[in-house]
Amino acid sequence: MSLLVNSTETVFFIVQVLAVSFLSILFLQSGLDKVVDKKGNLQWLSTHFANSPFKNFVPVLFYSITVIELLSGVLNFFGLVFLLFEGSLILALYGTILASIALIMLFLGQRVAKDYVGAQSLVSYF
Repeated sequence: MSLLVNSTETVFFIVQVLAVSFLSILFLQSGLDKVVDKKGNLQWLSTHFANSPFKNFVPVLFYSITVIELLSGVLNFFGLVFLLFEGSLILALYGTILASIALIMLFLGQRVAKDYVGAQSLVSYF
């Protein structure tokens, strides 16, 4: 193992690659699921937020979170490519910022809907 991890820079690089890979997979899958099953997701969300202040804004919020998740996933994917081949972190940084915004939006929604278990599960992603 010491041959692979021979410096703190190598360890830092490995952690960056793993984190950006994780965020890319998480948000590409989540965003694409919202695109592929738009009707099912909108129906579930409308029910989920039926008794919350967000009930009249579900479609707008749905499209907003979908765009942010997809952008985050794409930026993290290309960020991973640039990190591996160019050593550049800029796209991964922007993707990670959007991922954080998406998680905060989702967390807020779960808290407002009083789905505390759902909100708690998002904390581990953050």
